[in-house]
Amino acid sequence: MTSTSQPFIVGLGGTLRANSSTERALRFCLRSVEEQGGRTRLFSAEDIDLPMYAPHELERTPRALDLVKSLRDADAVVVGSPGYHGAVSGLVKNALDYIEDLREDPRVYLDNTPWGCISCAYGWQAAVGTLTQLRSIGHALRAWPTPLGVAINSADPIWDPSGELADTDQGKAVANQLELLATQVLAFAQTNRE
Repeated sequence: MTSTSQPFIVGLGGTLRANSSTERALRFCLRSVEEQGGRTRLFSAEDIDLPMYAPHELERTPRALDLVKSLRDADAVVVGSPGYHGAVSGLVKNALDYIEDLREDPRVYLDNTPWGCISCAYGWQAAVGTLTQLRSIGHALRAWPTPLGVAINSADPIWDPSGELADTDQGKAVANQLELLATQVLAFAQTNRE
């Protein structure tokens, strides 16, 4: 973990389409973390387009090494996935599989690390199912999922034409949830460092 006074929060997720709904939600959440005093790093789109994780293969690409190092240093992690066919996307799951490289660290995997979750899907069933999977993955990695996880129904008018959260009831509700998620992740990260 880092030694500066500002907690370091890693965001991971999205799709290969830059500026996807999931990436926008992650960016909004991380911007809120920064406004509240945290440092952030986002891994999205091609940042997480990594070779399939193979535990027996020790050689890692520069992008994979960068991701693993940032996760090793993270005081908290926020993960966002689209709900593809009711599940976490293969792109996000593969990136998360690289956390296996932390298995022999002093902090095994993400032990005792706050874990925020965001899911985006075209419908509530896939959004909520994907959110549940992200929380389960966090538990398996020994992280603590925050009390709030954010499920976003992309069928609702959430985004305006510029890609920002819309000034609609649904957009404002999502903004409030993402800001609260940022608050929880940052508060738990700060508490964990004391």
